[in-house]
Amino acid sequence: MANIITVIRIVLSIVLLFCPAFSPAFYALYITAGISDVADGAVARKTGTVSGFGSKFDTAADLVLVVVCLIKLIPAIHVPVWLAIWIIVIAVIKAVNLISGYVMRHEMAAMHTVMNKLTGILLFVLPLTLTFIDVRYSGVLVSAVATLAAIQEGHLIRTGAGSDNLSRRNT
Repeated sequence: MANIITVIRIVLSIVLLFCPAFSPAFYALYITAGISDVADGAVARKTGTVSGFGSKFDTAADLVLVVVCLIKLIPAIHVPVWLAIWIIVIAVIKAVNLISGYVMRHEMAAMHTVMNKLTGILLFVLPLTLTFIDVRYSGVLVSAVATLAAIQEGHLIRTGAGSDNLSRRNT
């Protein structure tokens, strides 16, 4: 059941591609996809069907939603160059973390720390605020938290600390 909910998030994400950014349909699909992200893990834990595959599948579904949102929102908002550079730096840090985790553990290692979860929440809320909070302000908050989370994640991966936070948490 949990994996079916994850499939629904992927389908909702793809349908988002055909909705105008900031339209009621966009928001409805986006919020439903966000709820499905919480629901799949809860269902997996409740039904005792947590698995490594499910966790990786959940992460892949998250990536699909993020990419779709970037495709829809970047053209619809003005992101200052300095913020775009900051976002790229965060992405590079995250990529280095993934590579380090793979080299050290021979698997894709994503840490599910409190800071990464906070970053996820802020990233989810961000599109909901773009019509009334300038991205220059909300982007600073999200980017600052994401930077700290990425640095913490890299430290935990490289020191081997926090192994209990590895990507085993969902379905």
